[in-house]
Amino acid sequence: MLMMFFSMILTSMVLSFILISITLILSKKKKYQEKLTPFECGFEVMNLIHMPFSMKFFIISIIFLIFDIEIILFLPLILVSSNLSNLTWLTASTIFIFILIWGLMHEWTMNSFQWKS
Repeated sequence: MLMMFFSMILTSMVLSFILISITLILSKKKKYQEKLTPFECGFEVMNLIHMPFSMKFFIISIIFLIFDIEIILFLPLILVSSNLSNLTWLTASTIFIFILIWGLMHEWTMNSFQWKS
């Protein structure tokens, strides 16, 4: 049994090595200059200087990720509500929603949702 396991491992490793070697040997080696240039949103780069990325986009995306993860964490709480007592479930969900609302109010007071500076 152990010998068969090791022979399967060895066979798969040899087969993988052969396939990777064939791919490297037969693949095209020529690099095209156009493929090496960056391509963003359907527009070709006009200049070589990188334009600064607006931090508003970054902040909005981080806020979205945080609230999205909180919603994902809240869904299992709904599913286990039948296994918990009513008081435990109510306390846990109230604390969770309070944290969610507190985060929203914090972002609101920090003017993270204001697009104009």
